[in-house]
Amino acid sequence: MAQRRVTSPVPRPPLIGVTACIRTVDGSRTHTVGEKYIRGVTEGLGGLPLLIPALGDDLDIGSVVGCLDGLLITGSLSNVEPHLYGGEPSADGTLHDPARDATVMPLMLTALTAGIPLLAICRGHQELNVVLGGTLHQRVHEQPGRLDHRAPETTDLDIQYGPSHAVTLTEGGLFQQLNGGERRLTVNSLHWQAIDRLADGLEVEAVADDGTIEGVRVTRTESFAASVQWHPEFKVRENPFSLALFGAFGDAARAYAGTRRRT
Repeated sequence: MAQRRVTSPVPRPPLIGVTACIRTVDGSRTHTVGEKYIRGVTEGLGGLPLLIPALGDDLDIGSVVGCLDGLLITGSLSNVEPHLYGGEPSADGTLHDPARDATVMPLMLTALTAGIPLLAICRGHQELNVVLGGTLHQRVHEQPGRLDHRAPETTDLDIQYGPSHAVTLTEGGLFQQLNGGERRLTVNSLHWQAIDRLADGLEVEAVADDGTIEGVRVTRTESFAASVQWHPEFKVRENPFSLALFGAFGDAARAYAGTRRRT
C-alpha cells in the first residue's frame, strides 16, 4: 500500500491593515485608499492588504487589530485636527477628516500596545507623533528657515513624487542600516504639516537639512514600528531604500504572524 505523503501547509502572506480616509465621491460619503499604498503592501512586502474603513467609534478596534499581522497608516490630503494636540485653529479652507482621526488614533495605540508591526507614512507620521503626545507645525513652509515641503503643482505623478530634498539618517540607527550604511538619502516631499515637538517614546531616524524631522522609530515596543514623512510606497520596487523599509516591515509582520500561529 502506497504511503501517503503529508505536506506542510504553506503559510499565508501577512495580513496588513491599511487605513482609509473619508472623501465625497459623486455626492456620496466614501472610504478611500490610494492604490499606491495597496501596492506597497503587495509589491513591497508580499502581504495581503485589508482596508480599514474610517468608522471611528462604530469600528471594533480590538477585533480588527486581533486579525492583523501588521498595520500601514497611510498619507492623506487632510490635516490632523489641531485640537488633538492643543494647536491653534486651522486656517480657513484647511481639509480635515475627523472620522479618520477618530479611527486611526485608537487603532495605532491598540496596535502598539499589542506589539503589532507598524509603518506610518506622511499624515501617518504626523498622527504617530500626536497620538504619543507630540505637536505639529500646521504650515511648516511658513516657519523661519524651513524649506517648502509642499508638492509641486502638477498632475504628473512622477514629478509630484520625484526626488525633492535630502535627509540625514541617524548614526547607527535603523534607517542607516536599511540604507546600506549610508547616512544621506534623497526623498520626495508632499506635505504641509510636520512634527514640531517630538513625542516621548519616539527616536529620530531622519532629518531634512532645514531641521524637519522626516523619520522616527517607536522605542516603547520591541516590534518594528516606524514612520516617515515622505512617500516610500510610490513605485516601491524602484527605490532601494523604500524596498528595504517595506521589506523590514514585512519581515516583522511575518515574524509576528508566526508567533500568533504558535499560541
